[in-house]
Amino acid sequence: MHLERVETQFLTLGDPTDPFVFESGETLASVTLAYEIYGKLNEAGDNAILLFHALTGSHHAAGYNPSIEGVGSLWTEEMHVGWWEDFIGPSRALNTDKFAVICVNYVGHCYGSTGPRDIDPSTGVPYGGSFPEVSVGDIVNSQLALLDHLGIGRLHAAIGGSTGGMMALHLAALHPGRVRYVVPIASALKASPLHIIHNFEQINAIMDDPNFQGGDYYATDPPEAGLALARMIVHKTFVSLQAMQDRARDEVLVGSDPRVRLPLQSYMWHQGQKFVKRFDANAYLRTMWMWQHFDLYADARAAGVSISELLASDSDHEYLLFSIDSDVCFYPEDQHDLVEALKAGGVPARRVTVHSDKGHDSFLLDVDLFSPHLRHLLEQDWDPARSLVRSKTHEAEVR
Repeated sequence: MHLERVETQFLTLGDPTDPFVFESGETLASVTLAYEIYGKLNEAGDNAILLFHALTGSHHAAGYNPSIEGVGSLWTEEMHVGWWEDFIGPSRALNTDKFAVICVNYVGHCYGSTGPRDIDPSTGVPYGGSFPEVSVGDIVNSQLALLDHLGIGRLHAAIGGSTGGMMALHLAALHPGRVRYVVPIASALKASPLHIIHNFEQINAIMDDPNFQGGDYYATDPPEAGLALARMIVHKTFVSLQAMQDRARDEVLVGSDPRVRLPLQSYMWHQGQKFVKRFDANAYLRTMWMWQHFDLYADARAAGVSISELLASDSDHEYLLFSIDSDVCFYPEDQHDLVEALKAGGVPARRVTVHSDKGHDSFLLDVDLFSPHLRHLLEQDWDPARSLVRSKTHEAEVR
């Protein structure tokens, strides 16, 4: 199948006189964001859909992109085709005949946006372990700055799966005037105890690797053993046990390591070894810290309101939530808590439970189970003339 060739674009935020400030208070003179746009942004800038990628995804959500400036060997062949290719395009769920879909690589990541692998201009060597910790707020704020640059005041929709859903929820709750439709897929209002435990295990796996060296390993051997182990720890929550067993029958690596003796072990070992070729350990740590500290309940307490009041701060919002019945990463109970909080705040919300044997990864794979609901929501009242009026209504708020 022929895929449309797409190019990554870049935007630099900040300068030495006006640096980029992280929520921790740390600063960088500037940060660069890598992003792609599918479809055409209209003159009013109100047909935009912001798509947040998941934990180790990228801004390359659709089409074919064989290389990205500055990424080098981490951009392996499996990354060349967009991770939501079958969801984005003309007449697809995210219909590029009508909408401009924007996807941005997280700040602190390793696929083109500024992260620990990049050169610190003050030292001439990679930031490494000195790179600031990154929060969900930092990621959302940086992407809002990109939207400002593009002339987008109010998004038609914000969509994200897994940790990307956390970004969409944060955007809607903390910047309510910037979005109309909110679509968190297999996500939650906060990191669960299980997330925190799994993330802590992964953090220890990486930092206990002798090659980690406090994060300053770029001139030597990277902590591949720790990063591979971290990936194996979390991968078991992405794919259902049945799916793993089915895949293992076709994925036996003979002689890969003396510890690998069974097909299922071979499958997990392969996932870890494949991952270290395409991701950076320092960037992975920052996504772990970002994930485990996400807590919209804490944001509500800081604002002196309930979680329902925080979510109800814009009565124009409408939510579409997806649960996956076989998900053991973001359990369906997480989405139940979210929809109950929305209902208590009087926010229109619809929850769809997807029945799939693929586990958490269903949102990446089961196109037919998600697409009809997405397209119905996004196009149900799409009228460019009406949208323009709505955009002007919110103009003062977003300036």
